[in-house]
Amino acid sequence: MPLPKAPTKRASRLEASAFETTLALSKPAAPRKAPVAAAESPPVAAAAVEPVQHPAPVLKLAPKTVPALFTPATAKPEAAAPAAASPKLVAKPAAKTKTPRKNGSAAIKLFVLDTNVLMHDPTSLFRFEEHDIYLPMITLEELDGHKKGMTEVSRNVRQVSRELDALAATLKQSTVEEMAKGLALDGTGHREAGGKLFFQTQLVDAPLPVGLPQGKADNQILAVVQALKLKEPSREVVLVSKDINMRIKARALGLPAEDYRNDKTLEDSDLLYTGVQALPNDFWERHGKTMESWQQGGVTYYRISGPLVPSLLINEMIYLEAPGATPLYAKVLEITGKTAVLRTLKDYGNQKHSVWGVTARNREQNFALNLLMDPDCDFVTLTGTAGTGKTLMTLAAGLAQVMDDRRYSEIIVTRVTVPVGEDIGFLPGTEEEKMGPWMGALDDNLEVLARGDNSAGDWGRAATNELVRSKIKIKSLNFMRGRTFLNKYVIIDEAQNLTPKQMKTLITRAGPGTKIVCLGNLAQIDTPYLTEGSSGLTYAVDKFKGWAHSGHITLARGERSRLADFASDVL
Repeated sequence: MPLPKAPTKRASRLEASAFETTLALSKPAAPRKAPVAAAESPPVAAAAVEPVQHPAPVLKLAPKTVPALFTPATAKPEAAAPAAASPKLVAKPAAKTKTPRKNGSAAIKLFVLDTNVLMHDPTSLFRFEEHDIYLPMITLEELDGHKKGMTEVSRNVRQVSRELDALAATLKQSTVEEMAKGLALDGTGHREAGGKLFFQTQLVDAPLPVGLPQGKADNQILAVVQALKLKEPSREVVLVSKDINMRIKARALGLPAEDYRNDKTLEDSDLLYTGVQALPNDFWERHGKTMESWQQGGVTYYRISGPLVPSLLINEMIYLEAPGATPLYAKVLEITGKTAVLRTLKDYGNQKHSVWGVTARNREQNFALNLLMDPDCDFVTLTGTAGTGKTLMTLAAGLAQVMDDRRYSEIIVTRVTVPVGEDIGFLPGTEEEKMGPWMGALDDNLEVLARGDNSAGDWGRAATNELVRSKIKIKSLNFMRGRTFLNKYVIIDEAQNLTPKQMKTLITRAGPGTKIVCLGNLAQIDTPYLTEGSSGLTYAVDKFKGWAHSGHITLARGERSRLADFASDVL
């Protein structure tokens, strides 16, 4: 008679106690072999085969033998020694227990989301990893009031509504009991979210101070947090809000509150990639033995290998300024394993290499002009305080490559129309006429560039200005969706006011032969709910660092005037 197949799971027929009973009744030589054979291959041992062939007698006898299993173990410890000698029998039941899961569930927090979090980041539902999310009913009411319109907030609200509808569609039966158990956040394909989503399914009656108006939406959310904290004292309930005053009121009531930080690329803007690295003074001593160098096209190349290579990124600018030695200014061209190739830079501080009459006044400006004039660098980001020359260098490089080199067909300039103070209202005219008042910086820099040629006379300068302006197009961000820029030099000014989503929209407009330059000062953000860590410019700098066709420079020194430099330091 053929033997039955082995079970797919260990002890799927017999409990661990049944093995111990068999061992106690067997001969002294059998106990050490029988458990392993029964667990791994039941056809080998006869004691393990019989329960598989006749499961009914085992099921009847198992309850009767269970009380007797623990009695010999306490009275005669030597009878249980064979079972303890087998590590497989002891380790497997421990792996099947749910004790670690219960202990881990105690650390799972319950986050109550404020409405402004969902308005700010529509994907915030899936950014809390294994923790659970609770949405008060007043949050859904506020979302419903902001769903109409063409603003960024309205689009985010509609996306949140679609996500919530998709999660609600995973319910088998639309009952309050099933809704109270929570919706799995990974039910719509977001595998990074391991928690559950809970909606408010019943009226909450929590005591709040009498001075707080009960009809205000923020106070109703605070009441929900207070009720959840009283209902689940063993669990940490946290309010997440972008509203500072909301968090202050929550802490005043003794409720934990946090800012939504998942939208921040960096917690501290000082950790942002600068694109520049200073070489140590002993660079030649530590890397000179294995260094290779050669010249090609008037440019010197170095291949180095040493402890400095892991800290380098492609297109990162490095420099060595040691006293008494020739300074080194180079760019990381290639990184292969433990070796890196460096290429020396062109000196744009020399008047012979001026770009449309503009020369670099400091080290960082020279680095920036090398990136702006590099045809292999498709995406450049420049950050720095006011007066560091971001717009002037970018415009000069664009004119040189459009008018002289004919590398690009025209220059497109755009920026976010966020006012510093009170809005002056609607502006008349066409798209370019409406954008005219926002492009004062462009006009100022064009005036500086046109003043450089004094030999042409007034008529020649006027003709040059008309020719230059014919190659510059001013566009609005509101009409960028769906466009494709072919062979264009695109300048995005004041990029620190862009959200990461808007930044993605603009960068993905680039077609073949297009170069995009983003300029901004992270210390001058005017868009509400945007910080230095969550700005679209910070997001782009961090995501593009190390790419072979992008570069970034943080300009440190102001060159506008001594008055502007002193004001930037002391004010």
